[in-house]
Formats: sequence, C-alpha cells, structure tokens
Amino acid sequence: MRPFAYDRPTTIADAVASGAQPETAFLGGGTNLLDLMKGNISRPARLVDVTRLPGLSTIEWLQDGGVRIGALVRNSDLAHDPRFANRFPSVAEALLSGASAQLRNAATAAGNVLQRTRCQYFYDAASVCNKRDPGTGCGAIGGLTRLHAVLGWSEHCIATHPSDFCVPLVALDAVVEIEGRAGRRDVPLEALHRLPGNTPERETVLEPGDVITAIRLPAEAAAYAGNARYLKVRERTSYAFAVVSAGAALRLDQGTIVSARLALGGVALKPWRARAAEDLLAGALPGATVFRDAAALALAEARPCGDNGFKIELARRIIVRALTLAAAGTPDRVPALPASPFALAPTQEVSAHV
Repeated sequence: MRPFAYDRPTTIADAVASGAQPETAFLGGGTNLLDLMKGNISRPARLVDVTRLPGLSTIEWLQDGGVRIGALVRNSDLAHDPRFANRFPSVAEALLSGASAQLRNAATAAGNVLQRTRCQYFYDAASVCNKRDPGTGCGAIGGLTRLHAVLGWSEHCIATHPSDFCVPLVALDAVVEIEGRAGRRDVPLEALHRLPGNTPERETVLEPGDVITAIRLPAEAAAYAGNARYLKVRERTSYAFAVVSAGAALRLDQGTIVSARLALGGVALKPWRARAAEDLLAGALPGATVFRDAAALALAEARPCGDNGFKIELARRIIVRALTLAAAGTPDRVPALPASPFALAPTQEVSAHV
C-alpha cells in the first residue's frame, strides 16, 4: 500500500478544500476503498476522513413528505428504520440484499452510491484497464465477460456498476446533494454516474473536492409504497453482487397502472432507468403480456459482448417477475431472502422490516 497523508476535517468547507488537492480520496465506511488500496488498485496520496463531519448521519423527514438521507447513514440503519422501510420498501429490500450484515453495518449511503465496479480486470493490477490506467485498453473485451455490461458499454470499457441501493433510488427519482468549491448543487442520481464512452476513468460528474452530503427521495416516491419490489439474481443467494437486478414500482387506480417506475442493475456502468418501458406501462392493465412488452422495450438496445448474451434474456425475465411481484402488492414483511427469486411467495414471507 502506498504511504498516504491523513486529514480529519471537522467542517464540510474544510473537507472540500482538503479533498480538492491532487490524488485525494474521501474515507467514509471504507468498505470498498480500503480493499482497493490494499490491492494496489487505488493509490491516493491523501485520505480525507469525513466520518466526523456534523449533520451527515441522520435520516431527516421533510415537510413535503420526502426524506433526506445523510451521506454517513449506515446501510443497516436505513434499511431497518421502520418509517423508511414502510414508505420506500423497494429501497429497504435492495439494501438488505447487498453484501453481508457486517458490511451493511459499516457501509454508508454515499459510499454505496460511489462504490466502484467489481470487474475482475479492474481489480487485477496485472491486467490492462482503461478505468484504472487510461489508454491501456480493456482487458475484459475478449476475456471473461459473463458478468459484464449489455447496455451503454463502449469499446473502452464493458464494466457494470455494482450497487443494489442505487437501482430503486434511480427508479424513484432520488437526488444527490453535493457541496463543492462552487457551493452546493443538486444532481439527479440518474445523472450522477457516467457511461464509459471513451473516458471510462471519469466515473461520475463529481469534481475534485466535491462531497456528497445527502440523498433525497421526493414525497412522490412514497406513492409507490403499496406496489414496489426489488429483485436480484446473484450467483450466491446469501450475498453477492447482482448478475441482473430490477427495481419496479407501480401506482394503481382501480386495477389500472397510473404510472410506473423501472430501473435495472448489473447491466451497465450506471443504474439503468427504463423510461420507455415506464411509458408503455402507464394506462395499461397489469399482466404478463404488457410486462413482457415492457421488458422487451427496456432491453431493446442491449447488445452482448463475448459470452454474456444470456444476461439480456435474464434481464427481461427479471423485469417481468419484478413487475408481477409489484403488481401483487408490497408484502408487509421483507422476504426471508431479500430480493431473491428464491424467496417465499408474498403470503408466506416471514422476516420483518425491523
């Protein structure tokens, strides 16, 4: 591990100033960054510890009915907050399906949003990787691509974004609050992450010194609470990153879909919002045919790279299953295996929110 300087600012302004220095990384829960440093993949010259910054560790309920999640709120605390889980059940389900309980106790909301890809070529310092070393090439292309992107990838990078948390957040129009050298700004979470294009090393729209202070969910997102699910296919059901996942939410009125929200995980270098599929679902009666049509539309631009063509059909099926579960209604209790296709049927689910 490269030797590094260590700062522990006590104000956001100081954190911004310190973080703007070259070769600097912010340290929160550290569940991703420290692994990258120990593997010699990330080599910051300075760590800025933000865990002592005031006001970033609370869940704040807003007067309009929305919620503001402090950047340092732990994943487990958010998922097990009864009010949050009842109003945004698909987000809680996604959180509980990510990593292990020990990691959820350490990982933070902002850190989850900013975690880096788990592409094995990115993690292998002996492999070429444009994300790690721009201009060297993409070792994954022509290599083992089973878990790589089928949407939005380029000849420079075919990695995927690993977050479960981000998928329903993007579907529900979450907004990220950022403090930077030019002051505060809000960025829709859907616009935070960048597709690879020819600059895969630029993973987000954040600038040097930018600190995420909170994530907001609008009051309108709670209108989907009665019909919202997150579904995830993974290679190890106990905990693993998604091969494919889907966050689906419906607003129903007398059996008709008034509006829909749909996002995918595990298919691109950012959480993938399926807006065309949402438009198709609005005004329709829920059912297998329209759900299959929506799934086909969501994956219309998908293209395989190497041996990952199966992910396109898998994603279609997961969309249909997630929409079917959402239409059936949000269960009173989170499934015993959160977000898993192997979870019990809704009437049999046993594991409480808290």
